[in-house]
Amino acid sequence: MALYRFSGREPTIGEGTYVSELAMVIGDVRIGDNCYVGHGTVLRGDYGTIEIGPGTAVEEGTVIHAPPGGTCRIGKSVTLGHGCIVHGDDIGDYSLIGLGAVVSLNAVVGTWAIVAEGCVVKNKGVIPEKVVVAGNPARVVRNIEPRDVEFWTWVKQLYADLAHQYLREGMEKIG
Repeated sequence: MALYRFSGREPTIGEGTYVSELAMVIGDVRIGDNCYVGHGTVLRGDYGTIEIGPGTAVEEGTVIHAPPGGTCRIGKSVTLGHGCIVHGDDIGDYSLIGLGAVVSLNAVVGTWAIVAEGCVVKNKGVIPEKVVVAGNPARVVRNIEPRDVEFWTWVKQLYADLAHQYLREGMEKIG
């Protein structure tokens, strides 16, 4: 795993958390227990703080950056889809940020909210809890439904299990 101290600030990693050796975790990044941080991910806590709650999956190619002197808080059991960019203030517990979505500076995403693939939550945007948003800029398209909760709970468990499998087995370079 590539953990870097920067300007006297260094990452902390919770128990049972997998951070890929191909990820870069820089500065004041606090990752909770039982998280998954995928390959090619960049977590930059160089001049701000990133807090990631327990059970959260940060999928491959995601970039998270905190603003100067600020905190980017990502709640518990959040799913950050492949290739998303998160620069917001607060991502609520159990929420989902879809593949390639952008959550811009000072934005807030509510608990159990779903930000669709490719969606853009603009600077200072506020996404209410328990809604699905899509588009650029993000617009509410519907409320979440029991099927959403069921599916995303399954996905969250899938990544928790994957983190534990990586910790048990590791990766083996063959070339």
